[in-house]
Amino acid sequence: MTKKPTLAVFKFASCDGCQLSLLDAEDELLAVAGAVEIAYFLEARTQQMDGPYDVGLVEGSITTAHDEKRIQEIRKQCRFLVTIGACATAGGIQALRNWANVDDFIDHVYAHPDYIQTLKTSTPVSDHVPVDFELRGCPINKYQLVELVASLVHGRKPRVPTYSVCLECKQRGTVCVAVARGIACLGPVTQAGCGAICPSYCRECFGCYGPNERANPISLSRHYQSVGVPSDHVVRLLRNFNAYAPAFRQASNDLQEANS
Repeated sequence: MTKKPTLAVFKFASCDGCQLSLLDAEDELLAVAGAVEIAYFLEARTQQMDGPYDVGLVEGSITTAHDEKRIQEIRKQCRFLVTIGACATAGGIQALRNWANVDDFIDHVYAHPDYIQTLKTSTPVSDHVPVDFELRGCPINKYQLVELVASLVHGRKPRVPTYSVCLECKQRGTVCVAVARGIACLGPVTQAGCGAICPSYCRECFGCYGPNERANPISLSRHYQSVGVPSDHVVRLLRNFNAYAPAFRQASNDLQEANS
């Protein structure tokens, strides 16, 4: 009998939303469970199997010295390491602290700041170890996750879109909020995956899936400024779930410096 590939799911600094996306897959999850041996997944089962593992899924950003050491060990235990969600791929919403002094936050929040041990920054997993594939989103798309696991099991490249949210707007017949309503929207520079939910409700895209392939948020930011959108609003838009993704980070930094 052929041995099933082993799958392990690990959590770092995050809200657990991406792991819940896998659990929410329901029927699709049963198919995944039939194709792989879920060896380590504390969100779903208490039973744990020791590594090494064929596939490791990592949710969450690296925020403590303990995290730094732990992700190194996980990398050694996994044949393929895949980061899932904005926290793991770009540092997450908690990466907003990277533009501030984290000690100031600690002093305001905790009664005993001396108990807190944390790094000055929140960074993606890829800043610390080699990553084989990144699955974007806040949270991730459960169908993309199932596709990812299936592709790894069958030894092929995952079929995950790299085009922008704009195409998803076209597919669902949503009128462009940037053109028709003058709303600053990150859709043109954001990777597809959400189904263009926010624009369908006349809201801007907030970049939940991070920069798309060949994104140029600097040019888009300049365009929004030229039509009267305040620069601080565009900076806040870029500094969201994927604020520390290189393309968004550079655009927001350049914009802030140009208007300081």
